[in-house]
Amino acid sequence: MSNIKRMAVTAMLIGAGIVLPMLFHIIPAGLGGRTLLPMHIPVLLAGLIAGPFYGFFAGLITPLLSSMTTGMPAAGPVLYRMMAELSVYGAVAGIAMHFIRTKRTTLDLYISLITAMILGRIVAGIVGAFMLFGGETFALGLWVAGYFTTSLPGIVLQLILIPIIVITLERAKLIPLRYPKPKTEGSK
Repeated sequence: MSNIKRMAVTAMLIGAGIVLPMLFHIIPAGLGGRTLLPMHIPVLLAGLIAGPFYGFFAGLITPLLSSMTTGMPAAGPVLYRMMAELSVYGAVAGIAMHFIRTKRTTLDLYISLITAMILGRIVAGIVGAFMLFGGETFALGLWVAGYFTTSLPGIVLQLILIPIIVITLERAKLIPLRYPKPKTEGSK
């Protein structure tokens, strides 16, 4: 995929990362953004489709632009943790997809996603632990609850939706096939 196409895909995914949370926050009873994590989906897709650099950039800029345009996340500690977490998501998803080659696209996607999700959450926890401003304190139990327990529906949604999106884009020939079928004699 050319760099121009990678930039265009990343720009569209950054836009989706701003619009999706607005749509998800319409859902009542707290199921919206904090639980279903809609901003994470486009960032992970950017890393998987466009590569680690573009994934990192999408993860860094999407929460910042969203905060500036919609107020979500609010400027401050939550924004900084999200920028760190999502940057790691995008970069690690892209790096993992580059190096993991099981010959099965779905398995590659799951390994890459799970690796990115775990490392991103660890980085967010580290950033949260080192933040000294805003009167915040860090508690391991709150970190586990916030980044794993509360967000479990969002994690499940990502693990279901993202592989479907990537494989659908491949089949529609909108992104290159990960494992192209070998050409046989007589085929063009």
